[in-house]
Amino acid sequence: MKRIKKLPYLQSRGKNTHKGSFGRVFVLAGSPGMTGAAYLSSKGALRSGSGLVTLGIPKSLNPIMEVKLTCVMTHPLPETKASTLSFDGREQILELCEISDVVVLGPGLSQEPETRELIIWLIATIDKTLVIDADGINALALSIDTLKNIKQNVVLTPHPGEMARLLHLDSTKEVQKDRLNVATRFVESVNDTFENKKGVTLVMKGNETIVADFDKVYVNITGNPGMATAGAGDVLSGIIASLIGQGMGVFDAAQLGVYVHGLAGDIASKKKGEASMIATDILNCLPEAFLHYYQWEKK
Repeated sequence: MKRIKKLPYLQSRGKNTHKGSFGRVFVLAGSPGMTGAAYLSSKGALRSGSGLVTLGIPKSLNPIMEVKLTCVMTHPLPETKASTLSFDGREQILELCEISDVVVLGPGLSQEPETRELIIWLIATIDKTLVIDADGINALALSIDTLKNIKQNVVLTPHPGEMARLLHLDSTKEVQKDRLNVATRFVESVNDTFENKKGVTLVMKGNETIVADFDKVYVNITGNPGMATAGAGDVLSGIIASLIGQGMGVFDAAQLGVYVHGLAGDIASKKKGEASMIATDILNCLPEAFLHYYQWEKK
C-alpha cells in the first residue's frame, strides 16, 4: 500500500462561477438532543466552500434548525414517535439525494430501530457518494454486508470506538494498539471481498488520523488533544463532503479534509487553549485554516 505525504491540490475559484459550481451537499442528520450534530456538519460543509447545503431533519426539529442555520436550507422529513427519521420518508430523501452531489449520512440520527432500518436501506439505495459518520456507522456495524450493495464511493469516518464496532472487537484497545495495520487491513478486506461497483475509503479518526483506500494510505500531521471534544467529527464529515462536492476525488477530499480540520484545531488551540476548545471553535477557525492551506499551496 502506497504511503501518501503530499497534499492534494484544491483548484482556486474562477470568476465566471455561481453557487452551483461548488457543489450541492445534502446532510441527513439530527434527532432530539442531537441537533448540534446536524448544525456542525452542515456548517462544516458551508465553511469549506460548498455553494449549496441542505439539511434533512425530523419535521418536529425543523423550526429549531431554521433558527440555528441561516445559510443552510432545511427540509422537514417524516418522523417516528421518538421524533427521529422515519422509514416513511425514504422517497423524499432519495429525491433530495438526486439533486445533490454528495450525501452526509449519520450525525446525530440516533439508534432508534426504525431509523436504523432507514439508514441501512439508504446506504444500499442512494446513488451518490456517501460520507457515513456516527449513527450511520453504528447502523452499518450491525449490517456490514450492506456495503456489498453500494452504488457509489463511500467514505467511512469512525472514531476508535466505532471502528471497534465495525470489526466486532471487544474494546478500542485492540484498535489503538496497531491503528495503521487495523485501518489498512479493514479497507483491503472490504474492497477485495465485497462485490461493490465502487469502493470504501476509511477515515479512522484520532491522534494521527488515518485515511486509507485499497492501494494508498495517508497519516495526518495536524491536530491536537483539544480536538477530543463532542462534535469535532461532525465538522469533519461536512468538510470532506464539501470537498467531494467541489469535484475532488474521494481519497483526496478525505486527505485534505482531515488536514484542514486538524489545522483549524491547531489554530483554535492557540486562541482558546486545548482544555477549553469546543467543536464550534474548530468550525470558526476553518476560514483561517483554508487561507493557510492556499498560502502553502502557492509556495
